[in-house]
Amino acid sequence: MADGDEKEDMETRPAFESADRGSFINISAVGGSSSSGHSILQFSPLQSTVDEGFWRKLADLKLEVLGISENPLEVTGFYAPMFHEQVSNHLKLLSESLQPDPGRGTSVSIKFSGNRNLCPVPGILYNMNTLDTFKALDRRALFNLEVQKIWEDIHSGKVEEDSSLLCRFFLISYADLKKWNFYYWFAFPALVLEPPAMLTDLRRASEVFSIEEGTALLAACNEWRQSTSTAGVPFFLVHIISNVVVRLRPLRDWEACQQEGGKVLLGFYDPCHLPANPGWPLRNFLAFAVVRWGLERATVLCYREKGGFGDLQQCLVVDILVSTPPGWSNHELVPKAVGWELNSHGKLGPRLINLATEMDPKRLAISAADLNLKLMRWRALPSLDLKCLSSTKCLLLGAGTLGCQVARNLMAWGVRHITLVDRGHVAMSNPLRQSLYTHDDCLNGGKLKVNAAAENLKCIFPGVEAEGVSMTIPMPGHFVTADELSNIMKDCMQLKDLIDSHDVIFLLTDTRESRWLPTLLCADANKVAITAALGFDTFLVMRHGAGVGLSIDTDAPKMLGQDGPLEFEDLAASASERREKRLGCYFCSDVVAPVDVLSVSLFTYKSNLIPRRVAEC
Repeated sequence: MADGDEKEDMETRPAFESADRGSFINISAVGGSSSSGHSILQFSPLQSTVDEGFWRKLADLKLEVLGISENPLEVTGFYAPMFHEQVSNHLKLLSESLQPDPGRGTSVSIKFSGNRNLCPVPGILYNMNTLDTFKALDRRALFNLEVQKIWEDIHSGKVEEDSSLLCRFFLISYADLKKWNFYYWFAFPALVLEPPAMLTDLRRASEVFSIEEGTALLAACNEWRQSTSTAGVPFFLVHIISNVVVRLRPLRDWEACQQEGGKVLLGFYDPCHLPANPGWPLRNFLAFAVVRWGLERATVLCYREKGGFGDLQQCLVVDILVSTPPGWSNHELVPKAVGWELNSHGKLGPRLINLATEMDPKRLAISAADLNLKLMRWRALPSLDLKCLSSTKCLLLGAGTLGCQVARNLMAWGVRHITLVDRGHVAMSNPLRQSLYTHDDCLNGGKLKVNAAAENLKCIFPGVEAEGVSMTIPMPGHFVTADELSNIMKDCMQLKDLIDSHDVIFLLTDTRESRWLPTLLCADANKVAITAALGFDTFLVMRHGAGVGLSIDTDAPKMLGQDGPLEFEDLAASASERREKRLGCYFCSDVVAPVDVLSVSLFTYKSNLIPRRVAEC
């Protein structure tokens, strides 16, 4: 069976040091020698690069689609032939590597045909919910599963139709979306030839081919790389028919090439830049050639580029002797494999990237707040509609003890649009009881409460849209002079406009009569209104206004019959039905109009906030 951890037992080692140290071949110019004088062929390990956009896309998918699911995700990696003589190309993960909606279970269909710098290869992502589950993953089992897929693709002939299957990879990850830390570990499974492949000759392509052959070869390679149908095919056959006729052909044409005669080389996109070592993809290519074609000797073209075009000075031609390992003819017997990537310290273990420093602090705050809410929805409240909460506009009448606490709790539950109404200034006694104010807000006569509250809400959570409106709420029982009448009417119209433009109204003022007019306006506009009141030893919270399923617009047509207006009895019955659906309000049980309590002693008027009898409406 395949084994990514051949020499040591994973269970007896630390969580991040559990893979076999021998599972990665070290790079060297010349391998060990055999008794025949040939050296063992050694390969340059493939390395990974993950674009920041990939992690951002994964974070969005985690929050919006995946939730707490730990199901494997199909991803697409990209690599290309070496194009700089001093730097190897890495396998890259981009934002496009993830499907837009993997929750639907659709297969990977991302194709970058025609892009010569993005050769797509299939991969699997295992993203865990916690760091503990990431550490506890059975990496050996996951590794063996991917090796088995490669082995089955070789035997079934799928590789001949899609050669990128030889480059299968997978990675395990944990995304800490509060700190924006991403732990990840790549594996590039490669089948182990036993006995190993022997290197008989390795030279630059310019030293192997004649000028005519080299010119024809470069022309064929450039044509292959420029075609939209073949640019992303990493493994191919180099069919040299004559000195001036060279063709690149897909793997399925192996038999045809043998029948037509000429010389056939195995070709692949080599990401490695080293002058004496081929790249990691050649390992599975040789295993494929041994199993499917029974090769014992092979000549391989390691295709490399310079300046975007094939360069014979950079390309390598490698002569290799291979032997079919015992048991490889048995499809059921999966061979050993290696391929865990080393971390940045050159050791076997995961890598860590922190994107917090690259993130806008406002976006970090929004992301952390959303994560808490979505965790509650995933685990406890599946019916919690976060989009509805975030789009709901809340009007808070009163910015005192109640107003401050309600505003903060609304933010915690995902409300992002809050308007506060009050006319007072921050007094020295306020910060002790009202959580949105500080001592600095009291200086120089005190800031307007609504302005200070809105500013501090934004300091607490930058994602909130908080606004303050300083105005007086007209109250019954309060004497109004003729000079003040016009201002009172303006306040009434401004309050009506505010109520009409918001979805939920909270009545949080410190007197009963200041709640009377907003209650009437909420009833007239059919708005949801919530009253909260505090006494010395009692409290009251109630919702009034529109009942469940009751809407003025949708219920109005019921007032008309099929053939015209209803009779009086029908109208009365319809009105009675609507009253039964409608919720009672704060003043339903009152038999007298509210009176002015502000002139009463400071120590007695607040106890009048809660009536002696609460109507059960």
